[in-house]
Amino acid sequence: MLICDAMDLLLTDARIATMTGPGYGVIEDGAIAIEGENIAWVGPQSEVPDLAADESRSVDGRWITPALIDCHTHLVFAGDRSGEFEQRQGGASYEDIARAGGGIMSTVHATREASADALYASALERIHALMAEGVATVEIKSGYGLDIETELKMLKVARRLGDAVPVTVCTTLLAAHAVPPEFADDVDGYVDLICNELLPEVVAGRLADAVDAYCESIAFDAGQVESIFSRAHELGLPVKLHADQLSDGGGARLAAAFGALSADHLEYTPAAAVETLAESGTVAVLLPGAFVTLGETRRPPVAALRANGVPIAVATDCNPGTSPICSLHAAMMLAARQFRLTPEECFAGVTHAAAQALGLPDRGTLAKGKRADIAIWDFAHPRELAYWFGTPRLAELLLGGQTTAR
Repeated sequence: MLICDAMDLLLTDARIATMTGPGYGVIEDGAIAIEGENIAWVGPQSEVPDLAADESRSVDGRWITPALIDCHTHLVFAGDRSGEFEQRQGGASYEDIARAGGGIMSTVHATREASADALYASALERIHALMAEGVATVEIKSGYGLDIETELKMLKVARRLGDAVPVTVCTTLLAAHAVPPEFADDVDGYVDLICNELLPEVVAGRLADAVDAYCESIAFDAGQVESIFSRAHELGLPVKLHADQLSDGGGARLAAAFGALSADHLEYTPAAAVETLAESGTVAVLLPGAFVTLGETRRPPVAALRANGVPIAVATDCNPGTSPICSLHAAMMLAARQFRLTPEECFAGVTHAAAQALGLPDRGTLAKGKRADIAIWDFAHPRELAYWFGTPRLAELLLGGQTTAR
Protein backbone atom coordinates (compact mmCIF):
# COMPACT_ATOMS: atom_id res chain seq x y z
CA MET A 1 0.00 0.00 0.00
CA LEU A 2 1.07 3.59 -0.65
CA ILE A 3 1.17 5.77 2.43
CA CYS A 4 0.34 9.45 2.93
CA ASP A 5 0.37 11.38 6.20
CA ALA A 6 -3.36 11.88 6.64
CA MET A 7 -6.68 12.16 4.86
CA ASP A 8 -9.43 14.60 5.70
CA LEU A 9 -11.51 13.56 2.69
CA LEU A 10 -11.36 10.58 0.36
CA LEU A 11 -13.33 10.68 -2.89
CA THR A 12 -13.81 7.29 -4.53
CA ASP A 13 -15.46 5.67 -7.55
CA ALA A 14 -14.25 8.42 -9.85
CA ARG A 15 -12.95 8.86 -13.34
CA ILE A 16 -10.12 11.34 -12.94
CA ALA A 17 -8.60 13.68 -15.52
CA THR A 18 -5.36 14.63 -13.78
CA MET A 19 -4.08 16.75 -16.71
CA THR A 20 -0.58 15.47 -15.93
CA GLY A 21 -0.07 13.72 -19.25
CA PRO A 22 -1.54 13.09 -22.68
CA GLY A 23 -5.11 11.99 -23.09
CA TYR A 24 -6.18 14.22 -20.19
CA GLY A 25 -4.01 12.11 -17.84
CA VAL A 26 -7.00 9.86 -17.20
CA ILE A 27 -7.22 7.44 -14.30
CA GLU A 28 -10.15 5.08 -14.67
CA ASP A 29 -11.76 3.87 -11.44
CA GLY A 30 -9.72 6.30 -9.40
CA ALA A 31 -9.72 7.97 -6.01
CA ILE A 32 -8.33 11.19 -4.60
CA ALA A 33 -7.39 12.02 -1.01
CA ILE A 34 -7.34 15.54 0.44
CA GLU A 35 -5.49 16.75 3.52
CA GLY A 36 -6.20 20.31 4.53
CA GLU A 37 -6.07 22.51 1.42
CA ASN A 38 -3.95 20.12 -0.64
CA ILE A 39 -4.12 16.83 -2.45
CA ALA A 40 -2.53 14.09 -0.35
CA TRP A 41 -2.82 11.30 -2.90
CA VAL A 42 -4.39 10.49 -6.26
CA GLY A 43 -4.41 7.21 -8.14
CA PRO A 44 -6.26 3.98 -8.93
CA GLN A 45 -8.84 3.03 -6.34
CA SER A 46 -7.15 -0.35 -5.92
CA GLU A 47 -4.12 1.47 -4.48
CA VAL A 48 -5.85 3.78 -1.98
CA PRO A 49 -3.52 4.39 1.01
CA ASP A 50 -4.13 2.24 4.05
CA LEU A 51 -5.13 5.15 6.26
CA ALA A 52 -8.52 6.10 7.64
CA ALA A 53 -10.09 9.30 6.32
CA ASP A 54 -12.24 11.66 8.38
CA GLU A 55 -14.76 11.51 5.54
CA SER A 56 -15.01 9.10 2.64
CA ARG A 57 -17.62 9.23 -0.07
CA SER A 58 -18.28 7.94 -3.54
CA VAL A 59 -18.78 10.31 -6.48
CA ASP A 60 -20.72 7.56 -8.26
CA GLY A 61 -18.60 7.34 -11.38
CA ARG A 62 -18.52 11.08 -12.06
CA TRP A 63 -15.49 12.83 -13.51
CA ILE A 64 -13.06 14.66 -11.23
CA THR A 65 -10.81 17.28 -12.82
CA PRO A 66 -8.76 20.26 -11.72
CA ALA A 67 -11.02 23.26 -11.11
CA LEU A 68 -10.87 25.80 -13.93
CA ILE A 69 -8.75 28.96 -14.11
CA ASP A 70 -9.71 32.17 -15.95
CA CYS A 71 -6.33 33.83 -16.46
CA HIS A 72 -7.40 37.04 -18.26
CA THR A 73 -10.41 39.13 -17.21
CA HIS A 74 -11.47 42.74 -16.71
CA LEU A 75 -14.24 41.92 -14.24
CA VAL A 76 -14.21 45.25 -12.37
CA PHE A 77 -15.87 47.98 -14.43
CA ALA A 78 -18.91 50.23 -14.66
CA GLY A 79 -21.14 51.21 -17.57
CA ASP A 80 -22.43 49.50 -20.69
CA ARG A 81 -21.10 49.43 -24.25
CA SER A 82 -23.81 47.57 -26.10
CA GLY A 83 -24.28 50.68 -28.22
CA GLU A 84 -20.76 50.30 -29.55
CA PHE A 85 -21.54 46.73 -30.46
CA GLU A 86 -24.44 48.06 -32.47
CA GLN A 87 -22.10 50.55 -34.17
CA ARG A 88 -19.66 47.80 -35.08
CA GLN A 89 -22.49 45.72 -36.47
CA GLY A 90 -23.27 48.74 -38.63
CA GLY A 91 -19.76 48.86 -40.04
CA ALA A 92 -17.68 50.97 -37.63
CA SER A 93 -14.32 49.49 -36.62
CA TYR A 94 -12.99 49.20 -33.08
CA GLU A 95 -10.27 51.71 -33.98
CA ASP A 96 -12.85 54.17 -35.36
CA ILE A 97 -14.86 54.03 -32.16
CA ALA A 98 -11.78 54.35 -29.95
CA ARG A 99 -10.43 57.35 -31.83
CA ALA A 100 -13.85 59.05 -31.54
CA GLY A 101 -13.64 58.84 -27.74
CA GLY A 102 -15.51 55.59 -27.29
CA GLY A 103 -14.11 52.17 -26.67
CA ILE A 104 -12.10 51.88 -23.48
CA MET A 105 -12.59 55.57 -22.70
CA SER A 106 -16.36 55.26 -22.33
CA THR A 107 -15.81 52.61 -19.66
CA VAL A 108 -13.12 54.76 -18.07
CA HIS A 109 -15.56 57.64 -17.60
CA ALA A 110 -18.18 55.34 -16.04
CA THR A 111 -15.67 53.59 -13.78
CA ARG A 112 -14.21 56.85 -12.51
CA GLU A 113 -17.71 57.94 -11.50
CA ALA A 114 -18.71 54.67 -9.85
CA SER A 115 -18.24 54.06 -6.14
CA ALA A 116 -16.08 51.21 -4.89
CA ASP A 117 -19.20 49.54 -3.50
CA ALA A 118 -20.96 49.71 -6.86
CA LEU A 119 -17.95 48.25 -8.65
CA TYR A 120 -17.72 45.50 -6.05
CA ALA A 121 -21.40 44.57 -6.31
CA SER A 122 -21.39 44.23 -10.09
CA ALA A 123 -18.10 42.31 -10.17
CA LEU A 124 -19.32 39.95 -7.45
CA GLU A 125 -22.15 38.81 -9.73
CA ARG A 126 -19.65 38.04 -12.47
CA ILE A 127 -17.31 36.11 -10.21
CA HIS A 128 -20.23 34.03 -8.93
CA ALA A 129 -21.16 33.22 -12.53
CA LEU A 130 -17.64 31.91 -13.12
CA MET A 131 -17.72 29.86 -9.91
CA ALA A 132 -20.94 28.23 -11.06
CA GLU A 133 -19.00 26.86 -14.03
CA GLY A 134 -16.23 25.34 -11.92
CA VAL A 135 -13.76 28.25 -11.85
CA ALA A 136 -11.48 28.39 -8.80
CA THR A 137 -8.93 31.04 -9.83
CA VAL A 138 -9.60 34.35 -11.57
CA GLU A 139 -7.26 37.09 -12.73
CA ILE A 140 -8.70 40.63 -12.57
CA LYS A 141 -7.05 43.60 -14.29
CA SER A 142 -7.41 47.28 -13.60
CA GLY A 143 -7.19 49.61 -16.60
CA TYR A 144 -10.49 51.47 -16.59
CA GLY A 145 -9.23 54.22 -14.30
CA LEU A 146 -6.18 55.61 -16.09
CA ASP A 147 -5.49 57.85 -13.12
CA ILE A 148 -3.93 57.06 -9.78
CA GLU A 149 -7.11 57.29 -7.73
CA THR A 150 -9.29 55.04 -9.90
CA GLU A 151 -6.61 52.49 -10.71
CA LEU A 152 -6.03 52.03 -6.98
CA LYS A 153 -9.80 51.87 -6.41
CA MET A 154 -10.14 49.06 -8.95
CA LEU A 155 -7.29 47.04 -7.48
CA LYS A 156 -8.69 47.44 -3.96
CA VAL A 157 -12.08 46.23 -5.18
CA ALA A 158 -10.42 43.19 -6.76
CA ARG A 159 -8.60 42.42 -3.52
CA ARG A 160 -11.91 42.82 -1.65
CA LEU A 161 -13.48 40.27 -3.97
CA GLY A 162 -10.69 37.85 -3.18
CA ASP A 163 -11.39 38.26 0.53
CA ALA A 164 -15.15 37.77 0.06
CA VAL A 165 -15.23 34.59 -2.03
CA PRO A 166 -13.28 31.33 -1.75
CA VAL A 167 -12.01 31.79 -5.30
CA THR A 168 -8.36 32.84 -5.64
CA VAL A 169 -8.24 36.33 -7.17
CA CYS A 170 -5.00 37.43 -8.83
CA THR A 171 -4.76 41.17 -9.51
CA THR A 172 -2.96 42.89 -12.38
CA LEU A 173 -2.17 46.58 -12.83
CA LEU A 174 -3.16 47.57 -16.38
CA ALA A 175 -2.82 51.33 -16.12
CA ALA A 176 -1.26 51.25 -19.60
CA HIS A 177 -4.55 50.17 -21.15
CA ALA A 178 -5.25 53.40 -23.02
CA VAL A 179 -4.00 56.98 -23.01
CA PRO A 180 -6.19 59.07 -20.67
CA PRO A 181 -7.63 62.33 -22.04
CA GLU A 182 -5.54 64.32 -19.57
CA PHE A 183 -2.41 63.07 -21.31
CA ALA A 184 -3.64 63.01 -24.91
CA ASP A 185 -0.74 65.22 -25.97
CA ASP A 186 1.82 63.80 -23.55
CA VAL A 187 1.79 60.01 -23.64
CA ASP A 188 5.33 59.81 -22.29
CA GLY A 189 4.22 61.95 -19.35
CA TYR A 190 1.54 59.39 -18.52
CA VAL A 191 4.11 56.59 -18.77
CA ASP A 192 6.28 58.53 -16.31
CA LEU A 193 3.33 58.84 -13.92
CA ILE A 194 2.79 55.08 -14.06
CA CYS A 195 6.46 54.35 -13.48
CA ASN A 196 7.28 56.93 -10.84
CA GLU A 197 4.03 57.43 -8.92
CA LEU A 198 1.46 54.70 -9.50
CA LEU A 199 3.67 51.61 -9.56
CA PRO A 200 5.48 52.42 -6.29
CA GLU A 201 2.15 53.03 -4.55
CA VAL A 202 0.71 49.78 -5.89
CA VAL A 203 3.74 47.85 -4.68
CA ALA A 204 3.68 49.55 -1.27
CA GLY A 205 0.03 48.56 -0.85
CA ARG A 206 0.55 45.04 -2.21
CA LEU A 207 -2.35 45.63 -4.56
CA ALA A 208 -1.08 43.85 -7.70
CA ASP A 209 0.46 40.50 -8.46
CA ALA A 210 1.61 41.50 -11.97
CA VAL A 211 1.77 44.39 -14.45
CA ASP A 212 0.17 44.39 -17.91
CA ALA A 213 0.15 46.83 -20.83
CA TYR A 214 -1.60 47.22 -24.19
CA CYS A 215 1.02 47.38 -26.93
CA GLU A 216 -0.89 48.64 -29.96
CA SER A 217 -1.08 51.62 -32.34
CA ILE A 218 -4.14 52.98 -30.49
CA ALA A 219 -2.46 52.58 -27.09
CA PHE A 220 1.27 52.34 -26.25
CA ASP A 221 4.28 51.63 -28.42
CA ALA A 222 7.01 49.13 -27.64
CA GLY A 223 9.37 51.73 -26.21
CA GLN A 224 6.76 53.02 -23.76
CA VAL A 225 5.84 49.51 -22.67
CA GLU A 226 9.52 48.71 -22.20
CA SER A 227 9.82 51.62 -19.75
CA ILE A 228 6.86 50.34 -17.72
CA PHE A 229 8.09 46.76 -17.73
CA SER A 230 11.60 47.77 -16.70
CA ARG A 231 10.18 49.66 -13.74
CA ALA A 232 7.92 46.74 -12.84
CA HIS A 233 10.91 44.41 -12.78
CA GLU A 234 12.84 46.87 -10.59
CA LEU A 235 9.95 46.72 -8.12
CA GLY A 236 9.76 42.93 -8.23
CA LEU A 237 6.56 42.45 -10.23
CA PRO A 238 6.22 39.99 -13.14
CA VAL A 239 4.73 41.24 -16.40
CA LYS A 240 2.30 40.15 -19.08
CA LEU A 241 1.24 41.84 -22.30
CA HIS A 242 -1.75 42.50 -24.56
CA ALA A 243 0.23 41.70 -27.70
CA ASP A 244 -0.39 41.90 -31.44
CA GLN A 245 -4.18 41.97 -31.22
CA LEU A 246 -4.89 44.43 -34.06
CA SER A 247 -1.48 44.62 -35.75
CA ASP A 248 2.05 43.25 -35.50
CA GLY A 249 3.59 45.77 -33.12
CA GLY A 250 6.36 43.46 -31.98
CA GLY A 251 4.39 42.61 -28.86
CA ALA A 252 5.25 38.92 -28.72
CA ARG A 253 8.97 39.62 -29.02
CA LEU A 254 8.72 42.31 -26.36
CA ALA A 255 6.88 39.99 -23.99
CA ALA A 256 9.51 37.32 -24.52
CA ALA A 257 12.37 39.77 -23.97
CA PHE A 258 11.01 40.52 -20.50
CA GLY A 259 10.26 36.87 -19.69
CA ALA A 260 6.57 37.73 -19.44
CA LEU A 261 4.22 35.29 -17.77
CA SER A 262 1.97 35.54 -20.81
CA ALA A 263 1.42 37.21 -24.16
CA ASP A 264 -2.29 37.61 -24.80
CA HIS A 265 -4.37 37.83 -28.02
CA LEU A 266 -1.56 37.27 -30.61
CA GLU A 267 -3.76 37.40 -33.72
CA TYR A 268 -1.08 39.28 -35.66
CA THR A 269 1.97 37.61 -34.16
CA PRO A 270 4.18 36.29 -36.98
CA ALA A 271 5.23 32.67 -36.79
CA ALA A 272 8.88 33.72 -36.50
CA ALA A 273 8.15 35.53 -33.23
CA VAL A 274 6.66 32.40 -31.70
CA GLU A 275 10.13 30.94 -31.26
CA THR A 276 10.98 33.75 -28.84
CA LEU A 277 7.94 32.89 -26.73
CA ALA A 278 9.10 29.28 -26.56
CA GLU A 279 12.59 30.34 -25.48
CA SER A 280 11.28 32.62 -22.72
CA GLY A 281 8.69 30.19 -21.38
CA THR A 282 5.94 32.74 -21.97
CA VAL A 283 2.41 31.33 -22.19
CA ALA A 284 0.21 32.25 -25.17
CA VAL A 285 -3.24 33.26 -23.89
CA LEU A 286 -5.89 33.09 -26.59
CA LEU A 287 -9.05 35.18 -26.22
CA PRO A 288 -11.72 34.00 -28.66
CA GLY A 289 -14.43 36.18 -27.13
CA ALA A 290 -12.72 39.35 -28.37
CA PHE A 291 -11.98 37.69 -31.71
CA VAL A 292 -15.67 36.94 -32.24
CA THR A 293 -16.99 40.22 -30.88
CA LEU A 294 -14.70 42.32 -33.06
CA GLY A 295 -15.39 40.20 -36.13
CA GLU A 296 -11.72 39.41 -36.63
CA THR A 297 -10.68 36.98 -39.33
CA ARG A 298 -6.95 36.56 -38.70
CA ARG A 299 -6.34 33.76 -36.24
CA PRO A 300 -3.43 33.48 -33.79
CA PRO A 301 -0.56 31.31 -35.10
CA VAL A 302 -1.78 28.15 -33.40
CA ALA A 303 0.20 25.78 -35.62
CA ALA A 304 3.43 27.62 -34.82
CA LEU A 305 2.60 27.66 -31.11
CA ARG A 306 2.08 23.91 -31.19
CA ALA A 307 5.22 23.26 -33.23
CA ASN A 308 7.36 25.27 -30.81
CA GLY A 309 5.82 23.81 -27.68
CA VAL A 310 4.43 27.11 -26.40
CA PRO A 311 1.77 26.48 -23.72
CA ILE A 312 -1.64 27.67 -24.90
CA ALA A 313 -4.11 29.05 -22.37
CA VAL A 314 -7.71 30.12 -23.02
CA ALA A 315 -9.54 32.86 -21.11
CA THR A 316 -12.77 34.83 -21.23
CA ASP A 317 -11.26 38.34 -21.46
CA CYS A 318 -14.56 39.32 -19.81
CA ASN A 319 -15.03 43.04 -20.41
CA PRO A 320 -17.86 45.36 -21.44
CA GLY A 321 -16.51 46.33 -24.85
CA THR A 322 -14.72 43.63 -26.77
CA SER A 323 -15.57 40.41 -24.92
CA PRO A 324 -18.89 40.57 -23.06
CA ILE A 325 -18.55 36.93 -22.07
CA CYS A 326 -18.59 35.77 -18.48
CA SER A 327 -18.40 32.05 -19.23
CA LEU A 328 -15.18 30.09 -19.44
CA HIS A 329 -17.16 27.23 -20.99
CA ALA A 330 -18.18 29.58 -23.81
CA ALA A 331 -14.57 30.64 -24.27
CA MET A 332 -13.55 26.98 -24.62
CA MET A 333 -16.30 26.34 -27.13
CA LEU A 334 -15.27 29.39 -29.17
CA ALA A 335 -11.57 28.50 -29.00
CA ALA A 336 -12.32 25.08 -30.44
CA ARG A 337 -14.38 26.47 -33.30
CA GLN A 338 -12.65 29.78 -34.05
CA PHE A 339 -9.02 28.81 -33.40
CA ARG A 340 -9.40 25.07 -34.11
CA LEU A 341 -7.99 23.96 -30.80
CA THR A 342 -8.71 20.39 -29.85
CA PRO A 343 -11.01 19.80 -26.84
CA GLU A 344 -8.00 18.56 -24.89
CA GLU A 345 -6.05 21.72 -25.75
CA CYS A 346 -9.03 23.78 -24.60
CA PHE A 347 -9.19 21.93 -21.30
CA ALA A 348 -5.45 22.23 -20.77
CA GLY A 349 -5.85 25.90 -21.62
CA VAL A 350 -8.14 26.51 -18.65
CA THR A 351 -6.22 24.32 -16.20
CA HIS A 352 -2.46 23.81 -16.19
CA ALA A 353 -1.58 26.26 -18.99
CA ALA A 354 -3.75 28.92 -17.33
CA ALA A 355 -2.01 28.27 -14.01
CA GLN A 356 1.35 28.76 -15.71
CA ALA A 357 0.11 32.02 -17.24
CA LEU A 358 -0.52 33.30 -13.71
CA GLY A 359 2.71 31.95 -12.26
CA LEU A 360 0.80 29.54 -9.99
CA PRO A 361 2.54 26.14 -10.07
CA ASP A 362 0.48 24.86 -7.14
CA ARG A 363 -2.67 24.24 -9.21
CA GLY A 364 -4.00 23.27 -12.62
CA THR A 365 -3.31 19.53 -12.31
CA LEU A 366 -4.32 16.80 -9.87
CA ALA A 367 -1.21 15.50 -8.16
CA LYS A 368 0.13 15.05 -4.65
CA GLY A 369 0.95 18.39 -3.05
CA LYS A 370 -1.17 20.47 -5.43
CA ARG A 371 -3.90 22.71 -4.11
CA ALA A 372 -7.18 20.84 -3.76
CA ASP A 373 -9.15 22.98 -6.20
CA ILE A 374 -11.29 20.22 -7.66
CA ALA A 375 -14.34 20.11 -9.92
CA ILE A 376 -16.74 17.16 -10.06
CA TRP A 377 -18.80 16.95 -13.23
CA ASP A 378 -21.95 15.42 -14.63
CA PHE A 379 -20.64 14.69 -18.11
CA ALA A 380 -19.50 11.64 -20.03
CA HIS A 381 -16.05 13.07 -20.81
CA PRO A 382 -14.11 16.34 -20.26
CA ARG A 383 -14.17 17.04 -24.00
CA GLU A 384 -17.83 17.99 -23.58
CA LEU A 385 -16.87 21.38 -22.09
CA ALA A 386 -15.56 22.44 -25.51
CA TYR A 387 -18.52 20.81 -27.26
CA TRP A 388 -21.66 21.91 -25.45
CA PHE A 389 -22.65 25.56 -25.19
CA GLY A 390 -24.84 26.81 -22.36
CA THR A 391 -25.43 23.45 -20.67
CA PRO A 392 -24.50 23.34 -16.95
CA ARG A 393 -22.39 20.32 -16.07
CA LEU A 394 -20.87 21.12 -12.67
CA ALA A 395 -21.92 18.78 -9.86
CA GLU A 396 -19.60 20.04 -7.11
CA LEU A 397 -16.73 22.47 -6.64
CA LEU A 398 -14.11 22.11 -3.93
CA LEU A 399 -11.81 25.05 -3.31
CA GLY A 400 -8.86 24.35 -1.07
CA GLY A 401 -10.53 21.07 -0.17
CA GLN A 402 -13.78 22.68 0.94
CA THR A 403 -17.09 22.20 -0.88
CA THR A 404 -18.45 25.52 -2.19
CA ALA A 405 -20.99 24.40 -4.80
CA ARG A 406 -22.95 21.16 -5.02
